[in-house]
Amino acid sequence: MKKIIAACAAVSVISAGSPAGAGNVGAKQAAVVVAQRGFQEKEFLPVRDALVSAGIGCVVVSSSTGEASGVAGTKAVCEKKIGDIKASDYAAVIFIGGPGAEVLFNDPAAQKLAVDTVSSGRLLGAICIAPVILANAGVLKGRKATVFPGEEQYLLSGGAVYTGNSVEKDGKIITADGPASAQAFAQTIVKTLGDVP
Repeated sequence: MKKIIAACAAVSVISAGSPAGAGNVGAKQAAVVVAQRGFQEKEFLPVRDALVSAGIGCVVVSSSTGEASGVAGTKAVCEKKIGDIKASDYAAVIFIGGPGAEVLFNDPAAQKLAVDTVSSGRLLGAICIAPVILANAGVLKGRKATVFPGEEQYLLSGGAVYTGNSVEKDGKIITADGPASAQAFAQTIVKTLGDVP
């Protein structure tokens, strides 16, 4: 049986994207970007759950609207296309990893979203191989960052200061190295959003 997950609602319920029972959402929302095929559930779910627990609304974004598939077969409902959202409409933009994220490495819409997120002063997050998207967009120049082991050369080529830490925070840019660090990554995002008015 296929598992279907909502954007940011209760597990197994298909819904638009606000935390269940949260009528006051709107003050803070996050855009969570996943690959259409092959996103990493072990990264997506902790981020989604942490946002929901903190009362932060979120919208799942991908190259196309509709269903996205995770590496283990989990389905997520993508509400918006990457090229159709404005970074300034969200408190955070978070790129989820997994093997499918490689298709976004040089995607112009994904790179523009990363650049716009930084220039609008919003929080930008990426986990696993997804920090490569940020490096290729040029937003990691001179910034401390981490990435999935073996992908360091992409960060270094993009001018990042690669630290090798499991989670790295440099201002409003948060990166993490993979599924084992997903909980800490998610909590760092939530704490940082809580500290931002």
